[in-house]
Amino acid sequence: MTTAQQAPDILSPDFAADPYASYRVMREQYPLIWHEGMQSYIVSRYADVEKAFKDPVFTSDNYDWQLEPVHGRTILQMGGREHSVRRALVAPAFRGKELQEKFLPVIERNAAELIEAFAADGSADLVAQFATWFPINVIVDMLGLPREDHARFHGWYTSIIGFLGNLTQDPEVAASGLRTREELAAYMIPVIQERRADPGDDLLSALCTAEIDGTTMSDEDIKAFVSLLLAAGGETTDKAIAGVFRNLLANPEQLAAVRADRGLIPAAFAETLRFTPPVHMIMRQPSADVELGGGTVEAGRTVTCLIGAANRDGERYADADRFDVFRSDLTTANAFSAAADHLAFALGRHFCVGALLAKAEIEVGVNQLLDALPDLALAEGETAEEQGLFTRGPASLRVTFTPKR
Repeated sequence: MTTAQQAPDILSPDFAADPYASYRVMREQYPLIWHEGMQSYIVSRYADVEKAFKDPVFTSDNYDWQLEPVHGRTILQMGGREHSVRRALVAPAFRGKELQEKFLPVIERNAAELIEAFAADGSADLVAQFATWFPINVIVDMLGLPREDHARFHGWYTSIIGFLGNLTQDPEVAASGLRTREELAAYMIPVIQERRADPGDDLLSALCTAEIDGTTMSDEDIKAFVSLLLAAGGETTDKAIAGVFRNLLANPEQLAAVRADRGLIPAAFAETLRFTPPVHMIMRQPSADVELGGGTVEAGRTVTCLIGAANRDGERYADADRFDVFRSDLTTANAFSAAADHLAFALGRHFCVGALLAKAEIEVGVNQLLDALPDLALAEGETAEEQGLFTRGPASLRVTFTPKR
């Protein structure tokens, strides 16, 4: 085990500019780091991150201080029967018949409306004009909330993501996140109470009326889940759809293949989750001393699991620093389930409950953009550089295309 003074520092400007070079050094030379400033161990190899996600000794107790201040107590903090029941209450809306019949039309409508706003222009920023709005608008509509509040929820989403990624503890970012918790509660609790009294055919009503073995969700449970949904559901799709196009535009032959065979879109999404995951790090906390990364992590210590590093581990993936929608060591069929062999959605009992919703959004969004923008290309001078530490994706993705008439 080494310290952050000897190894790459994940809070340094060099790391922020290019984490992938640092990830390689960490995997090869410093598989277990103690970071004094973060008060956390850091692991970067696939096998170690996989263990931290799947081994029952690792808990999500870290979310008590990491998430609860901005979300309230969420399903991610729960264990045992409490967790399994809460997950069973919320999961049906994000899979199967419910997703396909009730919410797929919502996804399709929102993608079409956003694209229509710029399709006649001949140019657009796919981040600012599509990716950052698309998943939040879908969530607001799924919940059955007023469409005129899209911008308000987008602001709350931005503030929550800022809070969660505030590893340097900027006081203004922290204060904004705490204000968002109060504002979102003041907005949501009265609406939740109204839906309990008069439920409709929407996700919020489904959460209000769901019951398993006499257990229901409280107003606070539902509000916290909505807050979590904004962050987890928004950020994954936001960064992923921009990442899919960034990666395909950088590999024109693969873009051509996906354009010709839309059945490759899930593979392009899965490979993007591996190659440039939207969430680069997730934390866990062991309940007992545990061997990890060639050293010992003490009970109660925080472990920062570097998904962005693990997903490029050459011990797990051949030619891991190359984007390849055709790779044979990433199983697309399993990529959006708890059997995934990438780590972008975590693994184990806290595998992302919204993975299939994200897949549906990516498939719809990519299909509609390819249909509407048949000669899509990067704008002159656009580098589509990634930004972010906790979550990461292209800051902009300026493209040109033949205007739609």
